[in-house]
Amino acid sequence: MSVYSTKVTSIGAEAALFKEEKIVILFGKDAPDMLSAYCYNIELQPIHGEIIVGQQLFLGETSYRITSVGSLVNENLKELGHITIKFDGAVTPELPGTLYVEEKEIVELDIKTQISIQ
Repeated sequence: MSVYSTKVTSIGAEAALFKEEKIVILFGKDAPDMLSAYCYNIELQPIHGEIIVGQQLFLGETSYRITSVGSLVNENLKELGHITIKFDGAVTPELPGTLYVEEKEIVELDIKTQISIQ
């Protein structure tokens, strides 16, 4: 069962710049102006349960094992649709609003790309 499921609705002009840093920034429709250019905007959706280590993040058909969950990830995703995903495999969260997943190539995200956590 899916803990969270949404899709990309728009992409900020500079969002892909963070791929070199192994980062993807998600935000619901209310991203602040100074941040919106760097975000993949998503539909705000409810969380069913809790996001925890060991679950899988899916970007389209590609899965990434969750290695660490910042203390504000669940709340921020639920309230704002906002988290940072870092693809470095860290097992200790450095930032409270960041979801850490295994280090693996980041797939291309397009409008309508499905994002889920299972």
